[in-house]
Amino acid sequence: MNDVESEKRDFIRQRRTGMIAIATAAPVALLLWLAIACLMPPLAGMDGLGGRMLFTLKCCCLAVLFCLVTGVEAVAHERLSSPAFDPLSGFETRRLRVNQRYLQNTVEQILVFAAGLFGLAAYCADGFAMRSVLATTIVWMLARVAFWIGYHRSASMRGLGAPGMALSMIVLLYVAGRIGYEVGGSIGAAVPVVAFPVVAFVAIEVFLFRATRALPSADAP
Repeated sequence: MNDVESEKRDFIRQRRTGMIAIATAAPVALLLWLAIACLMPPLAGMDGLGGRMLFTLKCCCLAVLFCLVTGVEAVAHERLSSPAFDPLSGFETRRLRVNQRYLQNTVEQILVFAAGLFGLAAYCADGFAMRSVLATTIVWMLARVAFWIGYHRSASMRGLGAPGMALSMIVLLYVAGRIGYEVGGSIGAAVPVVAFPVVAFVAIEVFLFRATRALPSADAP
């Protein structure tokens, strides 16, 4: 077996493991979200927009503290206890690389999470509906932890945190649909929900895939 075939088999194996991790974590995340959003008592003081926005800000603060700041601390601790203290030295352990990637990914994901969470809170009418904001926050935070721990086990196991990313996107699509409904009714609601996955995502992915695919070498016969 040559190196190309070996790499292909390894990729297929890792992808299969990652898909299993996602399939395992998704129902757990869904059940937890439903349990919090449907079973816990309604939140008090959520009838006004100001109260809902303040509670959402508190949720974002907790997410930043437990998911982002912990990543910053992990990278800083690794640098303080190894030759990686000098970032320009090129010294990196696998643990440091994983922590750095977790930190970068969390910075990216927390922007999507926060935008969707504030939008969701804006459309919640009362303390009953605001339970969905708390449920989204808790599930997202636990998914970040699962992503981080899984990543340290293997690249495939970071799929355990995929439901958190999916949840943020679903919430943001819901908010976009509500905005569209306010502008153009049912048709307006369908435009962002359909346009994003079908037009924006698929079209852009196809274009980038074709535009960035490897071209034949000029020296090739």
